[in-house]
Amino acid sequence: MPGIVGLITKMPRERAEQELLRMVEAMRHESFYVTGTWIDGLAGVYVGWVARKNSFSEAMPVRNERADAVLVFAGEEFPEPGIVGRLRERGHELDADGPSYLIHLYEDDPIAFPSGLNGRFQGLLTDQARATATLFNDRYGMHRIYYHEAKEAFYFSAEAKAILAVRPELRVMDRRSLGEFVACGCVLENRTLFPAIHVLPGGANWRFRHGALECRSSYFQPKEWEDLPPLMAEEYYNELRLVLERNLGRYFGGRELVGMSLTGGLDTRMIMAWHKAPPQSLPCYTYGGMYRECQDVLRARKVANICEQPHHVITTGEEFLSRFREYAERSIYLTDGCVDLSRSPDLYVSEKARSVAPIKIVGTYGSEIIRQAVMFKPVLPMAGLFRREFVTYVQQAWPVYSKLLREHPVTFAAFRQSPWQHFGVLALENTQLGVRSPYLDNDFVRTVFRAPRTECKSNGDSHSRRQINDVRLRLIRDGNPALARLLTDRGVGRGFSALILGSLLEFTFKAEYAYDYGMPQWLSRTDHLFSAFHFERLFLGRHKLFHFRIWYRDALSPYVREMLLDDRTLSRPYIERKGLEAVVKGHLNDGRNYTSEIHKVLTLELIHRLFVDPR
Repeated sequence: MPGIVGLITKMPRERAEQELLRMVEAMRHESFYVTGTWIDGLAGVYVGWVARKNSFSEAMPVRNERADAVLVFAGEEFPEPGIVGRLRERGHELDADGPSYLIHLYEDDPIAFPSGLNGRFQGLLTDQARATATLFNDRYGMHRIYYHEAKEAFYFSAEAKAILAVRPELRVMDRRSLGEFVACGCVLENRTLFPAIHVLPGGANWRFRHGALECRSSYFQPKEWEDLPPLMAEEYYNELRLVLERNLGRYFGGRELVGMSLTGGLDTRMIMAWHKAPPQSLPCYTYGGMYRECQDVLRARKVANICEQPHHVITTGEEFLSRFREYAERSIYLTDGCVDLSRSPDLYVSEKARSVAPIKIVGTYGSEIIRQAVMFKPVLPMAGLFRREFVTYVQQAWPVYSKLLREHPVTFAAFRQSPWQHFGVLALENTQLGVRSPYLDNDFVRTVFRAPRTECKSNGDSHSRRQINDVRLRLIRDGNPALARLLTDRGVGRGFSALILGSLLEFTFKAEYAYDYGMPQWLSRTDHLFSAFHFERLFLGRHKLFHFRIWYRDALSPYVREMLLDDRTLSRPYIERKGLEAVVKGHLNDGRNYTSEIHKVLTLELIHRLFVDPR
């Protein structure tokens, strides 16, 4: 995704410049990207950037008036109202809706910078007076920075592939990380799939001097918020409401058109309830499937109508399936292997959404932060699919995950789950759009840390979830009572109708899951025998958009067979050849359900072909 890239080194300038240009080029994926470089040869700083045209961080670098402090910044920052005005009153020349004010925030208080920033971002700031260069990111680590420490240089990049472009010897898979990816769908603890490439921790503030790393400091630790005293229930609600109402408008500003990605759930509805956009000024859209209008579409359209906003439906269907090979490979490549193929439709719909608006407001992280919802856990792979020695690496994910889950539930949700498990999808969307979520606003997350202890008791406490659900429903009711009367796509709401219709919606949700991903093998065989009758049309599409069990069996079967029965795939050191052959035959010919297994192995194979195999 767009971001910064470069190296800090004492190597000769000519060589360093060549490596910098190759790293920048490795991240130039789209025609609507702009790129640039900035070099301070005396300090050993070689930095480049890739940005979407007209985005917040397009015009890099930014300098102070004396030009002795230079900032290369990527991402977005959402300041408190009045900050830019106060800087202008002091005589600073600032651009409109851009990042030039950031360098003056640093000048005013170098010690506090960047701890006061709010958003998802990464940056490199050089100060000639102090002879330092500082590499930093947001406190959550959501705008990821990969790095590699070599004897002759410190390499950093928003994408691992940029480092691999100049250090091809790093194209090696780490088995422990690969095991975590198989178990959890992501790599844990700021490691990557490549053993010599790491992820900068959130809240990093690493200082370099004379081309060498001097200090690995941090400007923020979650414990600062964990130790805040809890609030009483009513006090907590009032504070959460105040923060949402006060800060929400920041996320709808800027120079680019903003669109709202609406779902049928509560998180996007809370945003619509409190953002009072003028009628017909906020384009809204919802992702739909190929069989029927799903509950997300039906509910979101009603939300948009109540708020008097236009609404579009972006459908994933035959066009996506006909170009699946392209989207599969691009999804893995663009995210450095941080998503599996089940998320490849997200790239397709993000391309379509960009034509509606280049900025996308999402409700992502709302449930995770407010309810401390756990969105992933380790799962053992099917017996016989992977070699026994590799399964030991998969099993190593359990103690690591268990240790993380014992942390404060908001810390787990905001600082572990979000930057690790959610990162891949965010990175994929960010290749096409600017993605904003008000639920990672610093004030909002800090306030949730102060929830009454009964509401942060544990990650899995159902009573706590009911209480916090009430907080979300109450926020919607107080912001827009008409929105509160609508049930969600899962039937959450108030009153007798919620009990009746909610039970029906929950049944159809579970029935669709059972027919698709969760279909037991005996039923899958029966369904296969009667596939000509297309019984899937009775079940699929009511809640889910993507139906890979059917797609792999039918439209995508040539691709599955070609990829997974190829000698390269069957010869991978972690694959049990007979086990994989049985999975392919079982799913494509014998009516078995191996959707998750096909996802996983296809993803691993594409990672190898795109990043490891000789090119």
